[in-house]
Amino acid sequence: MSVDSMEVAGLRDAWVRLGDTELTSRLLVGIEQYTSPSVIRQVLEATGSQVFITTVDPDNNRSSLLLSDLADEIPIEKYLWIGTTSFARSAESAWKTVNILHDAYGITVFKLDVRGRTNEPDNRATVEVAAQLREQGWEVMPFILPDLATAKELEALGCSALRVMSAPVASGHGIPNPGPIRQIIDTVDIPVVVEGGLGSARHATLAMELGAAAVLVNTALVKAREPMLMAQAMKHAVEAGRLSYLAGAMPGDEIPY
Repeated sequence: MSVDSMEVAGLRDAWVRLGDTELTSRLLVGIEQYTSPSVIRQVLEATGSQVFITTVDPDNNRSSLLLSDLADEIPIEKYLWIGTTSFARSAESAWKTVNILHDAYGITVFKLDVRGRTNEPDNRATVEVAAQLREQGWEVMPFILPDLATAKELEALGCSALRVMSAPVASGHGIPNPGPIRQIIDTVDIPVVVEGGLGSARHATLAMELGAAAVLVNTALVKAREPMLMAQAMKHAVEAGRLSYLAGAMPGDEIPY
């Protein structure tokens, strides 16, 4: 395979279809922590993101930017709008968030998060809400702890992709236990996105070398000394990790389970 053809096969092919949109960028970016529309625009541009992830807090515990302010800064019509329930701490709160986003903006693609008091995914509640969303015919990308049985259950529901937690959210711990994530990637037939605790470019590269279809980052950019430089680093790291995965590691350099 030539370098050019490898780039096309590895970096430019669509990895998931969400509604009428195919995503080719393998780096997804959360923007819930930003307070400046101009910074959000710069982050989206630097990472090459194709999606605009938006949410509301149904319990009114957190403020959020007005979409009217964002629209003045960002050509949001060029992005695929994805709704997220990242503030939800129960199945009921997640379902309420989804309905607000659908009724207000017509969103039908959802990044589903249902986290408990420890801020880790509640796998059973996530399956419950995912089933409700699929009954509506909506696209779902649920966030789970790396449990194969849960992954297979969500695949059977028809979820578009799985988002698997590598380490506690915002911890920066990377991927301390790659085995269960690799097992899910090797078993399910839908794309797997790795997120949670990815604090640097090397973590993103490792996720892609495991065979992940994409990674999602948020706090790693917000907390970096130079967020825009880290955004660019993450973009290149994802591309390098994908090509490294396609190339195949030399004997002795396999990623351990």
